[in-house]
Amino acid sequence: MAFKENFLWGGATAANQIEGAYLEDGKGLSVADIVTGGSHENPRIISPSMDEKYFYPSRKSIDFYHHYKEDIALFAEMGFKAYRFSISWARIYPNGDDEKPNEKGLEFYDNVFKELEKYNIEPVVTISHSDIPLNIAKKYHGWNNKEVINLYVKYAKTLFERYSAYVTYWIPFNEINDIFLAMSSLGQGAFIEENECTFAQQKDDPNARFNALNNMFIASAKAVKIGHEIDSKFKFGTMICHITRYPRTCHPDDVLSVFKNDLFFNNTCSDVMLKGEYPFYTLKEFEIRGIKLALSEEEKQILREGVCDYYTFSYYQSISESTLKFDEQTSGNIMGGIKNPYLKETEWDWPIDPVGLRYTLLKVYDRYKVPVMITENGIGCRDVLNEDGTIHDPYRIEYIKDHIVEMEKAIDDGVDLIGYMAWGCIDLVSVSTGEMKKRYGFIYVDTDDLGNGSFKRYKKDSFAWYKKVIESNGQIR
Repeated sequence: MAFKENFLWGGATAANQIEGAYLEDGKGLSVADIVTGGSHENPRIISPSMDEKYFYPSRKSIDFYHHYKEDIALFAEMGFKAYRFSISWARIYPNGDDEKPNEKGLEFYDNVFKELEKYNIEPVVTISHSDIPLNIAKKYHGWNNKEVINLYVKYAKTLFERYSAYVTYWIPFNEINDIFLAMSSLGQGAFIEENECTFAQQKDDPNARFNALNNMFIASAKAVKIGHEIDSKFKFGTMICHITRYPRTCHPDDVLSVFKNDLFFNNTCSDVMLKGEYPFYTLKEFEIRGIKLALSEEEKQILREGVCDYYTFSYYQSISESTLKFDEQTSGNIMGGIKNPYLKETEWDWPIDPVGLRYTLLKVYDRYKVPVMITENGIGCRDVLNEDGTIHDPYRIEYIKDHIVEMEKAIDDGVDLIGYMAWGCIDLVSVSTGEMKKRYGFIYVDTDDLGNGSFKRYKKDSFAWYKKVIESNGQIR
């Protein structure tokens, strides 16, 4: 039996993709609230004027805000040992720079934690999940401004002090390396353009972008240090969007190029957050790109003092890259690549690569030698709600089963894997396309891409299957 007795089986969501109630009980507007719906063919639009001709899916989402008891009871029925979710910064500090927190917002999460405690479900809490208060994006230009570091630390400290009785596992930022790909507004809210635009149309200033990332590193380190002082049981994790890369050919140039890209895109952030300093290869890349990093000696010391305790990452796919020309391309989670002839793909052109998960687990554990947690993994598909209330999703069962098999092999290889959080354990708004029809959950929510529906919850076939997986500690697959 490869999986430890206390292995954390569970699921994951994000506040801006499930909560809804976007202005209820004192919550302020967040960046996610001004991003429209879209599709695989039509990109989402960042609409600062909040034009009512658009539908903004995060404002309603699946209304977890009013269904949290029902949803957590369903998680408990599946046997969840842990639930990873995020707290909305704009629900706690509506403008991000308010003098005092919003008590109604704090009370909502009090209730969520109490409900989880009732079912002995361990919370894994993301402090900032790819969303910030809109006021911070507009007034401060987001993470480009060093003042936001202290605003974040104040927010994090509020959470630590309020919820210390409930939480052990914290994640300062979700997929912090998203910012490498210029997704400033969607990814980490670096700033908001004055006029409507898609994510791809945002003006990019690499120097500002990487200095924004640097400010996030400092904010994380400060929060980790304060958190450890507040409660010694607290554990803090990285959260990396790990896009596992393969050379498309065995040409030495391909192998070298992929190796360097993997270092820069997949390892930079975790090196800083787990080793406490920028790696040589990133500093050299910054030099080549003309990036001037505003990092003082005092801040270098902060990075050394605020290292994380464990490694978490999202894994959905791998990509293939080459220095040679290949016509067949694929898309995927944030970025595409060259079509891999050995892999199947989802309807949204995401390659399916379970063995890549084992490879990734071995790679990151060898590099950092700290406990590892998979905090996102899943498949988005069009699920059909039948007249009798059933939803048959064998494709989801197959996808997760195949990944669990490779997890077990990685544990047998010696990896200290402590948890697995299936992404979108309940249907939610897709962050890349803003759709509901791209469903990830074990639980179906009756709402469509425009927020219409009964919002009734239905169990998919995968619900009963995952319940058996957890009951058997991963042995029944």
